[in-house]
Amino acid sequence: MPWSQGGGPWGGGSGGGGGGKSPWGRPPSGGGGGGGGGGGGPFGGGQPPNIEDLIRRSQEKMKNVLPGGSGFGGVRGIAALLGILAIAWIGSGLYIVQPNEVGIVLRFGQAVRLDGPGWNYHLPRPVESVIKPSVTAVNSMDIGFRSSGDARGRAVIRPEEGQMLTGDENILDIQYTVFWRIKDARAFVFNIFAPEGTVRAAAESAMREVVGNMRAQEALAQGRVAIEANSQKLLQQILDEYKAGIEITQVQLRGVEPPTQVIDAFRDVQRAQADRERLRNEAESYRNQIVPEARGQSQRIVQEAEAYRQQVLAQAQGEAQRFTSIYDAYSLAPEVTKRRLYLEMMEEMLAKTNKVIVDQPQGGTGVMPFLPLQDLLRRQQQQQPGQPAGARP
Repeated sequence: MPWSQGGGPWGGGSGGGGGGKSPWGRPPSGGGGGGGGGGGGPFGGGQPPNIEDLIRRSQEKMKNVLPGGSGFGGVRGIAALLGILAIAWIGSGLYIVQPNEVGIVLRFGQAVRLDGPGWNYHLPRPVESVIKPSVTAVNSMDIGFRSSGDARGRAVIRPEEGQMLTGDENILDIQYTVFWRIKDARAFVFNIFAPEGTVRAAAESAMREVVGNMRAQEALAQGRVAIEANSQKLLQQILDEYKAGIEITQVQLRGVEPPTQVIDAFRDVQRAQADRERLRNEAESYRNQIVPEARGQSQRIVQEAEAYRQQVLAQAQGEAQRFTSIYDAYSLAPEVTKRRLYLEMMEEMLAKTNKVIVDQPQGGTGVMPFLPLQDLLRRQQQQQPGQPAGARP
């Protein structure tokens, strides 16, 4: 055979030649001798490895890993290892739900129940799993601005989110914050893909609709409370239609102002409108003052005219009644009535003139009366102070 010449596959000699080398680079254990010495193989002396020795060494290594048993590590060791693994797998289903959370148990991806706070259990993976969203935390979302986080509290304006068109075709920059929390955990997890993006898009849509139905002046002044209330109501309706499981707790306006590019012109317009409102209020106040006075004067004139009418009517009725009474008396006693009327008339006339009465007793001598003309003239001048002293009456 050819090995007899080359000394085996690893170069070992078969005759008196020198010994060959093994494939691992070391000389074989058997050196070449005189006719009977053969070349050594890789296992020394050209012998194959001992299989029993290899098995024994493997068993010793397994005993170091698995306690107890005989043979190949022992069946009991393998069973104990499998039992430990099974206990660890079953125990992985224990979990804790915090007081601000709710546990949603999924069985092969489908929600089967909700667990409350405390210790709970679900079947180990991959049969069941749990999601624990926070349902009591109130989340906030800034729209139209972003907080810079510096000590001064300055914010970065986002005009692409906050610029809106009003009902009178003006543009306003509106910054606001939306506060929301989870109302229905099951709907929140399974009905919407991106909760924050959904809330942001719905909030922008609701705010634009509310502001689009208002005038710019109203939005800048007294309409802020109405904007917050109406936008919160409309945003909640939109999320309820989506079945998002989200509750909007508050919509808070941070700022409502015109764009920076036109703010000076806008303020001039606002001042002109304020002056117009002031003048209108002053005119309305003057009107409210004049109209009641005119109405009061008209009522007074009407009442005075009515009183004068009543007076004239009563006086005419009294004169007529007096004439009727005199006529009745005259019909009964004409002479007496004539004398009485004469005396009453003379009494009325003489009471208004200056007079001197000279009483001459019967049988007396004639007396020439002396008229005090100077006294009469002086008295007449005193009654007429505007007439000169030497003027004749």
